[in-house]
Amino acid sequence: MPLEIIRNDITKMNVDAIVNPTDSVFSGGGGVDRAVHLAAGRGLSEECKALGGCEAGQTKVTSGYNLAAKYVIHTVGPIWQGGKSGEEENLSSCYRNSLSIAKEMKLESIAFPIISSGKFGYPKDRALRTANAAIEEFLFDNEMDIFLVVFDQETFEISEKLLSSVKEYIDENYVDENLLMRKSYYDLESVNVNELKVGYQKSLDDVVDQLDDTFSQTLIRLIDEKGMTDVQAYKRANIDRKLFSKIRSRVDYSPSKQTAVAFAIALNLNLDETKDLLLRAGFALSSSSRFDVVIKYFISNGMYNIFDINEVLFHFGQDTLGGGRA
Repeated sequence: MPLEIIRNDITKMNVDAIVNPTDSVFSGGGGVDRAVHLAAGRGLSEECKALGGCEAGQTKVTSGYNLAAKYVIHTVGPIWQGGKSGEEENLSSCYRNSLSIAKEMKLESIAFPIISSGKFGYPKDRALRTANAAIEEFLFDNEMDIFLVVFDQETFEISEKLLSSVKEYIDENYVDENLLMRKSYYDLESVNVNELKVGYQKSLDDVVDQLDDTFSQTLIRLIDEKGMTDVQAYKRANIDRKLFSKIRSRVDYSPSKQTAVAFAIALNLNLDETKDLLLRAGFALSSSSRFDVVIKYFISNGMYNIFDINEVLFHFGQDTLGGGRA
């Protein structure tokens, strides 16, 4: 489960470490910082007093005390001052340094809030973009389960330009399932039944002929054809290494739809190639599914960054791509 965006209270995350965005003296004075201190108990505040504080972008570690997490990685997020005072570099450092410490400690899982997007005033969409970029860079060379934890919808904003474009595409291409069923019913009334039987038989024969290779076989062939390594493929798909090993070792492996789509994105497949890959896993892309329409938007526009796609899917309440799910 390399990177997953989830809605939760970060103080309740059962992970090796949670990241606490704080000020330079670790005061526990507000927002997530205050919530973490209250949930962890007095011991956390006492340990923080002995740390001596730190500068923006830097990190220090304490025990988790009463939290479900074993450790708290405290990081000082930048205060937004218009974007010309090194805020982005400092914010990136918060993520990079937190992940570096987690790696040194051999931790397997870590949960971040969207740092500096609250009382420190960092624009939420820019804060999210910086978080994704830093985490993506880390995951390219490392294995770790990373969570971006969103407490409520108000703390999660994506690019308005991208969101408007996706909404317009959905409005133009999404078809309500009930309307689709009614349309299919009326269309059938005007079709010659004998012609329909012949057409269906041909269509079925064509599909069966195309299913000589399983999903697993087709995926491995496509990875080779694209000149990619296995590691590049599953990293770009935001897929767990253990899950990819299962897919590779079992010729009849049946993935979830999210996993199949994740590999289509990782391999930069066009829409027809994506439909073919999904078909081999027993899936299709439908105009009556918002998840499917969002995926078609990104593929049709040649946009293959899986983290950008997951931001939009999360915004619309859809399952995100990749992770460790089957």
